[in-house]
Amino acid sequence: MISVDLLRRLGFKEAFAIVVGSMIGTGVFLKTAGMAQDAGAPLYVLLAWLAAGALSLMGALTYAELGCLFPKAGGEYVFLRNAYGPLTGFLYGWTRFWIAAPGSIAAYAIGGVTFLESLVPIGNYRLEAAIAVIGFFTVLNCFSVLFGGAVQTVMTAVKIVMVMALAAAIMSFGAGTSWDHLGSASAAGWKSWSGFGLAVLAALWAYDGWNNLPMAAGEIRYPDRVIPQSLVGGVIAVFLLYVGANIAYFYALPFAEVANSNSTLHPDAMPVAIKAALHSFGGAAVTILSLAFVFSALGAMNGSILTGARVPYAMAQDGLMWSRLGQAHPRTHSPVASTVVQGVWACVLAASGTFDQLTNCIVFASWIFYALTTSSLFYFRRTLPAPAYRTPWFPWPPLIFIGCAVLLIVNTLWTMPKESLAGLGMIALGIPVYFLFRHRRINA
Repeated sequence: MISVDLLRRLGFKEAFAIVVGSMIGTGVFLKTAGMAQDAGAPLYVLLAWLAAGALSLMGALTYAELGCLFPKAGGEYVFLRNAYGPLTGFLYGWTRFWIAAPGSIAAYAIGGVTFLESLVPIGNYRLEAAIAVIGFFTVLNCFSVLFGGAVQTVMTAVKIVMVMALAAAIMSFGAGTSWDHLGSASAAGWKSWSGFGLAVLAALWAYDGWNNLPMAAGEIRYPDRVIPQSLVGGVIAVFLLYVGANIAYFYALPFAEVANSNSTLHPDAMPVAIKAALHSFGGAAVTILSLAFVFSALGAMNGSILTGARVPYAMAQDGLMWSRLGQAHPRTHSPVASTVVQGVWACVLAASGTFDQLTNCIVFASWIFYALTTSSLFYFRRTLPAPAYRTPWFPWPPLIFIGCAVLLIVNTLWTMPKESLAGLGMIALGIPVYFLFRHRRINA
């Protein structure tokens, strides 16, 4: 069989769109309610968004250097394999393949359908609608990466305008708004550090996706320049958008109204973003925003589909996944088999749990490997020549990131043992599978 390689077709515009578009999905429109329940006051919710944004930036500064060191398909899989050996790399790829990537895709689909219900009477067909959108965007990403990148660019541009317009309109023209909403509960609102940690965990889901770009590094032109610029610039842009949106929510609504919005505790309530728009502008704005929020969720899903399929592709190239997944299509130069399998499994996960259960499990499992990946930079600094980009203020960004990641992991184990143990169990299941693939590769 003739070997077909991935092609470097993505520039800064597409790379920036992947970073921003993969991050801005449903979290900023849904997660504030649960964060308010955990944190206890507007001030602490905003601080949780700030902490999660700063932590994501520390990670982006570090990942940018790693991406320049290894501008290949696979992202964290490649970094961990080269630093800690093939078993560690495989366990990351295994977790990404079975939980993180398809779980994110499923969660975005469920979130998108949640907003779609405000426009279309879906009734008992919520699951079928989620599966349909997963299938549609999976097919789109079987075309060339340039086509997928162009779709991502357009959708990301619309999302940026949408979030800015929402915050600006509420704060400029909304009825019944008040700055008093932001300070009224702060004096007595603090619950606990564990509660604040859960609020940060929820915010991290909304930021999740900044790490996706290195997975597609093998298809980026001028990676030494484009990867750092798009990673760091994308995280900063999203942070500003998120803070602005959340200030607008609390400006429009009393704290109790925010906390009682759509969440695990209030599954039938309206999402906080729609509630803020309805309170400020009435029904017409809700219709427009609901359509825009569906668009936002689907844009994030498209970015996850595009980048996530590159991890099993890279693993299969090393003989640590089914060989068919490591083949690119001869016409599109895209990993079609990997993309399709990822989409099918995402449909299965869409039927397996609620939005919050999926995202909490994903974030916990992912952050274990984020911490390991970030620590690998210390090893590469000693063993490899310096790339064109170097993490500024080293070693503080990776050290801060690792320290906070460990605290986050411990807090999640303590407060959400069921989801945490499920994530750990899935990681552990990868160990015998690794040795099975390794045995097959040796005896091939």
